[in-house]
Amino acid sequence: MAETTTEFDAIVVGAGFSGLYMLYELRRRGLTARVLEAGSDVGGTWYWNRYPGARCDVESLDYSYSFDEDLQQEWKWTERYPAQPEIQRYLAHVADRFDLRKDITFDTRVVAAHYDTPSATWTVRTEAGDRLTARYCILATGCLSVPKAPEIPGLDDFRGPVYHTATWPESGVDFSGRRVGVFGTGSSGVQAIPMIAQKAGHVTVFQRTPAFSVPAFNGPLDPEWEREIKTNYAERRRQNRASEAGIVRGDNPQSAHDVDDEQRQREYESRYTKGGFGILGAYADLMADQRANDTVSDFVRQKIRERVTDPEVAERLLPWEYPLGTKRICVDTDYYETFNRDNVTLVDLRRDALETVTANGVRTARGEVELDCLVLATGFDAMTGAVNRIDIRGRDGAVLAEKWGAGPRTYLGLGTAGFPNLFLLAGPGSPSVLTNMVTAIEQHVEWTGRCIEHLRTHGYRTIEPTVEAEDGWVDHVNEVASMTLFPKAASWYLGANVPGKPRIFMPYAGGFATYEKQCDEVAEQDYRGFALK
Repeated sequence: MAETTTEFDAIVVGAGFSGLYMLYELRRRGLTARVLEAGSDVGGTWYWNRYPGARCDVESLDYSYSFDEDLQQEWKWTERYPAQPEIQRYLAHVADRFDLRKDITFDTRVVAAHYDTPSATWTVRTEAGDRLTARYCILATGCLSVPKAPEIPGLDDFRGPVYHTATWPESGVDFSGRRVGVFGTGSSGVQAIPMIAQKAGHVTVFQRTPAFSVPAFNGPLDPEWEREIKTNYAERRRQNRASEAGIVRGDNPQSAHDVDDEQRQREYESRYTKGGFGILGAYADLMADQRANDTVSDFVRQKIRERVTDPEVAERLLPWEYPLGTKRICVDTDYYETFNRDNVTLVDLRRDALETVTANGVRTARGEVELDCLVLATGFDAMTGAVNRIDIRGRDGAVLAEKWGAGPRTYLGLGTAGFPNLFLLAGPGSPSVLTNMVTAIEQHVEWTGRCIEHLRTHGYRTIEPTVEAEDGWVDHVNEVASMTLFPKAASWYLGANVPGKPRIFMPYAGGFATYEKQCDEVAEQDYRGFALK
């Protein structure tokens, strides 16, 4: 295609929850903006992840925008936990309701973003060769948007179809009567396996690391509960923003050691039967004290034993390698019960080592399993993957991927030194994936919008973190993480799922409310830690 150049006040990369709201916010403040989206529609991760059973682990009434009261009131969720098709319809509705599509270019992958110091502008280049320039470049690329290539020997030799949960065919897949092999038992696998098993002739689950999962107890949204929330939605949203998890889960300030075993069990049972990850709020020290965490981990392990008929299979499904919550806890519908089906087999790769994928199946130390197709629920190159895919160059030609070579470096997760007017939304160094993502996104978008307006009102051309502030924030993020149990898990929070990726704890573990307070204080103190020129 012939190269074209177009100028805007801001360019936003990505049209998921953060990109759509950022566009709305920029428009509201009178700026021109263009959103560039690789997919054919809005939705971000919810556009791509169409696998069977794909569903959010945050309740629908909280996993939604709060910026428009009419939108909150008019949209009717059908289930307690929204499924991918409903989230996709919701985001399409938002895009149409606020006429956002006219400023979005779909089927457009951004390959480069270069900063020009004399003009103080960014030039963004697309895969098709188009060039767009803007004062501000805003990355709404998502934390879970780059599928991770699996390290499975012989995968290219397999003759049957191979499906990755993060790039699922839009037309769907018919597994009827087929022998299906599944790799991956994180959130995507936990959701997909029960659905695939309902149709497939046989499902073989190749498990490397068992997951901690709790039941969702999902179902149709209770109309009375919906009315109660919507009557005072503003207060619900305020409570979410004032919480450490970005969502109301009834966090208990007590220590798990402050009560006896019987009382602790009652608390866990009460939260477990309500469904969802509210169990993590049962006691204040579950994510900081190993002995406290042992009590809730043991409780959930016992629940797994109760849900699986075969005691030997149940034991193989128990996670022992890491404390509960140090990997994002899964929220499931009939995951463990699926292993009670006659057409489901668990292969524990810790005991039965994987040798290779063959033309007709998978060979382990105990022999070959013949299969018709493979499903890879192997996750993402999280938090930094999408950013590092783009050739981003800042002042004096500094390459962001090189700067982040030993791990991401940001100030507040909002910007990075040497890259003026580059804003990150819900990226590394912010609470993001440890919270309700929509709460985190709204806070970041609103902070960014106010910041840009401040720059324009006061005649500043550029803003970027100082090296000192960035160093201080990186140290703080590491220090806070070291005070928790999170580093005990080889999780994607640390990049441990991607070979060669630096093991750095990327999100901020200090809690959402604490983080937002710090961001607000920075802005109130004339953007302390940022250089404004």
